Amino acid sequence: MVAVSVNNLHKQFGRTQVLKGVDLHVPDGAFAVLVGPSGCGKSTLLRLLSGLETATSGEIRFGDRPVTSLAPRDRDIAMVFQSYALYPHLTVYENLAFGLRLRKEPRSIIDQRVCEVAEMLGLTPLLKRRPKALSGGQRQRVAMGRAIVRRPQVFLFDEPLSNLDAALRAQVRVEIRRRHEAMRTTSVYVTHDQVEAMTLADVMFVLNAGCVEQSGTPAEVYRHPATRFVAGFLGSPSMNFLAAHLEKRSNDTWEVVVDTQNSPPIRIVLEDYPTANLRDGLAIELGVRPHDMTLAPDPEIADLRLTAGLCELLGPEIQVHTQVAEQPFTLCLEAELNTRRGELLAVDIDHLHLFDAATGASLR
Repeated sequence: MVAVSVNNLHKQFGRTQVLKGVDLHVPDGAFAVLVGPSGCGKSTLLRLLSGLETATSGEIRFGDRPVTSLAPRDRDIAMVFQSYALYPHLTVYENLAFGLRLRKEPRSIIDQRVCEVAEMLGLTPLLKRRPKALSGGQRQRVAMGRAIVRRPQVFLFDEPLSNLDAALRAQVRVEIRRRHEAMRTTSVYVTHDQVEAMTLADVMFVLNAGCVEQSGTPAEVYRHPATRFVAGFLGSPSMNFLAAHLEKRSNDTWEVVVDTQNSPPIRIVLEDYPTANLRDGLAIELGVRPHDMTLAPDPEIADLRLTAGLCELLGPEIQVHTQVAEQPFTLCLEAELNTRRGELLAVDIDHLHLFDAATGASLR
């Protein structure tokens, strides 16, 4: 096992700059997830780590060893691709053993490792089958097994679950995490799916437009987003945003003021929020996660009063879609409340986020 470090990495295709000085560090034995929207550069970064692309500038190190200019075969990595990339004319056993045979490992070692990995992934009854006789989940496990059997220093995963249905994705995701905890091999996993990122990662890197916007544990990044982009990207349903400004009152308290077109402005008193970055009159965006609101015990002093629009029952909760200050707004309430369209709701905000409207940076 080794740590993976990337220092000031740039990648340019012609005049298009895809990576713009990326820095990241994956600790030895950690499971790191690169997450972001399509086109943010996450797959390009993974290909640079694998050696399938050449960096324009910058450095990649595996432990103390610079690997920026090394060929893929010299980096001691194993990669699981988005497509299964199995040899259709070979059996499961032969697919698992293929890489070891290329390395001219003894037959006894090949048998031992293939049988160990097949047992680990539940593939033992399938060893004589060919890929066309396997389900999607079974094929993905064979692709994972082909990487595991090599015992590399670093695992690289390029959106390996995107071809599976929702139920199978959840099943294989748990399997990937379980296998990592058993082996503790340093792993880098690329996905655009925030659920995969939140559930798999020890450390998460959120990419946007070729840069790392924020890194940390999933809990840190979700609870304390550093930018408006990170706040809006993570979370389902996504965070609500309202255009607003700050006002400092005579008693040294602060209010968030949300202007509305046809009614008095909405005023929310800030409590337990650090004030170091607050300025009177500063244009901001107020961010509120749909799950961070509850019905107010006293409607007269509630933070928000709104009318329920479309209500979607999703098992234990109801998603209520409405508008606040002429802007779309979603909140999640307990299903037992049986909220209906047209119902008047008085809501308290349990946790809010403030972002500078000009820079997008969090004011916390």
